[in-house]
Amino acid sequence: MDNKVEIVSKREDKSYAVKIIAEENGSVLGWAYLYIIFNEQGKGPYGFLEDVFVNEENRGKGIGTQLVQAVIAEAKKIKCYKIVGTSRYERPEVHAMYTKLGFKDYGKEFKMYL
Repeated sequence: MDNKVEIVSKREDKSYAVKIIAEENGSVLGWAYLYIIFNEQGKGPYGFLEDVFVNEENRGKGIGTQLVQAVIAEAKKIKCYKIVGTSRYERPEVHAMYTKLGFKDYGKEFKMYL
């Protein structure tokens, strides 16, 4: 039996991004993005933590931690039921920071560059 399923693409403009910026005396030290994603199966929106960046000369000063804490606070304010963050295998210092802040390692991320 060969059932042909029709796949339909439908744009939904429910999700959005929030950029959190760390500044000092007008200079940008780093940033992080919180993407708010709505889906029909969830308990509400969830947050996707992406592109956490601190300028090289400002690393090791706790700015990344402050950025991620600000993302968590924003996600709570928006009433996200979870936050998902990703990190490359070669960044154990970032993994340690996420773990310290309460994140759990749940598995792998798969990518396909187009």
